[in-house]
Amino acid sequence: MSDTADRAKPTHRRYTDGDAEHLEWAEHFVVSGESGKCPAYVHRAPPCQGSCPSGHDIRSWLTIVRGIDKPVGDLDWRQYAFERMTAANPFPSIMGRVCPAPCQDGCNRAEVEESVGINAVEQFVGDWGLQHNLAFAKPGPETGKNVAVIGGGPAGLAAAYFLRLRGIGCTIFEAYESLGGMMRFGIPSYRTPRDVLDGEIKRIIDMGVQVHLNTKIGTDVTVAALEENFDAVFWAIGAQTGKPLPIPGAEAGNCVDGMSFLRAFNEDRLQYIDGRILVIGAGDTAMDVAAVARRIGHITAKGARDRPDNVILGHTIHDVAHAARRQSADVWIVYRRPISKAPATEHELKSVIAEGVKIHESLAPLEVMLGDDGRARALKVAPVDWAPDGSMTVREEDAFEIKCSLIVGATGQDGDFTGFEDFNNGWGLMDADPFYRVKEKAAHFVGGDIIKPHLLTTAIGHASIAVEGIERYLQEETPVARPRVDVHHFNLLHELRTHELEPAAFSGGPAKNTDAANFAIHNYEDRSFVEIVPCDELFLGHFPHDPMRRRVEKAIGSAEVLGNFQERFTGLAEEDVIAEADRCMSCGMCFNCDNCMIYCPQDAIFRVDKSERAIGRYVDTDYGKCVGCYICQDVCPSGYIKMGLGE
Repeated sequence: MSDTADRAKPTHRRYTDGDAEHLEWAEHFVVSGESGKCPAYVHRAPPCQGSCPSGHDIRSWLTIVRGIDKPVGDLDWRQYAFERMTAANPFPSIMGRVCPAPCQDGCNRAEVEESVGINAVEQFVGDWGLQHNLAFAKPGPETGKNVAVIGGGPAGLAAAYFLRLRGIGCTIFEAYESLGGMMRFGIPSYRTPRDVLDGEIKRIIDMGVQVHLNTKIGTDVTVAALEENFDAVFWAIGAQTGKPLPIPGAEAGNCVDGMSFLRAFNEDRLQYIDGRILVIGAGDTAMDVAAVARRIGHITAKGARDRPDNVILGHTIHDVAHAARRQSADVWIVYRRPISKAPATEHELKSVIAEGVKIHESLAPLEVMLGDDGRARALKVAPVDWAPDGSMTVREEDAFEIKCSLIVGATGQDGDFTGFEDFNNGWGLMDADPFYRVKEKAAHFVGGDIIKPHLLTTAIGHASIAVEGIERYLQEETPVARPRVDVHHFNLLHELRTHELEPAAFSGGPAKNTDAANFAIHNYEDRSFVEIVPCDELFLGHFPHDPMRRRVEKAIGSAEVLGNFQERFTGLAEEDVIAEADRCMSCGMCFNCDNCMIYCPQDAIFRVDKSERAIGRYVDTDYGKCVGCYICQDVCPSGYIKMGLGE
């Protein structure tokens, strides 16, 4: 490794060679090793959690996996982690597989070498839960209230889960024959194994959720009937209708949308394609379409009924035996921007390229060219020049045609508002306020892609917040302002109760010197609702270089992709999961490293008695000995100690 690389690593030094400016005296005023400040233990949210749309308390369940937060009694640590994990998201096995992990993008560990493999740990715990038939907690006391949940996808199922935890009855109305929404019909089955998906859905239904399949609101059941029979309504209909390409000729029968293509595949109706397929767009849906097309392959259709568009539009079903004669498909992605600007997950983009999909970037679709039969025979495109300011110039004089037999548009999605058109905001979506109430619609709440198509975990986060709002609505309470950091926060009081360490009841009257009182947590401050701890407040030099343990990914090249519907990733073994969790830096919370106690020159910091320890209650300070030297703050790896008392 080069000297330059060595110097870039975190060190134990606060200043580096050549520094001429001191840190702000307002934050570090120490005279002869003493100051007027003493340490406080300040809990702040970690950036992984702040980056997670469903607000996972990631640090807490990683702390369980690594063996620091131990379960009470004979509870298995994996079940303990499962319970903490599913408090925010009831789909750990699915999310561990398909979530693009914005939590890892925010991980402070990347300042040392690379982020913690959060998804791999989540998948392990979720799979263990399925293997051991773990159920969710029993519903709370029944409230007598009932909520209609419209849509059985991730948002609707998550809403049902959170409602039942509160003892609120709910009925899911699903327009299709199965629950799962995008998890079943939008994401290819080799990424969301059906046994895994079915197992995670069953746990929710087993909590006492009523389900009506093949029931479309607006057609089979009116909105007025919902309002008459239920106390509130949660809309989770998704945005499952692909937007048509906004160019002439796009009404051709063999121009279809990406959502319809994936649904036909996931329902086992689409077995192959015929000729070259052009996928327009470069988001995650476009990547899934391209990957599926390469896997199902190409054969020459024998008749009109066998054409892929007829299957996608629901007119027929492919013959599986006929599909056995398929060959590798010719699949192109056409994108008007440079492919480096693609919104798709980087890993998915790299995967489809490795699997033989051809990328054609900086090409603007101009027109679908029709043959004498009215079907698309080619796509007319023109090169695009992009200026540094993001403006584009379409070179129409250089336009050319790309021959094809099927065009799949993956450039956006809409909801289907048939029968309740007044909920449409004019853009094919619904509007919501910060509490996820439908604007100007009393008793109606909304979440998921129908607000704005995004990640599965985003839909689950919407559902969690919406259910809090529904509960307040049913109790005729006014909504309270959402916190700045709106996540499932670690709660020290709950942690103490879990370990039977709850503070004594306050007897009332004047209270002084609460550091000696057993009813108070005297030197703890919770700022997690308003602050996320940044990397520059951690002592990064504490952490040795320890690269991520990655799940094994099957190498699927263009020669192996045809007919390959196996899962790409193999989950980590238990010992690797524990080792990966141990890389977590526990940003914003103590993880029992002993640094503050070891380095305190006054022996002012000491361990809490073993019988009274819990996460967040591992060390304490004798303020009679503390001289405010700042050393404990400087050597705290997680940024949990702040010099504040005495101000």
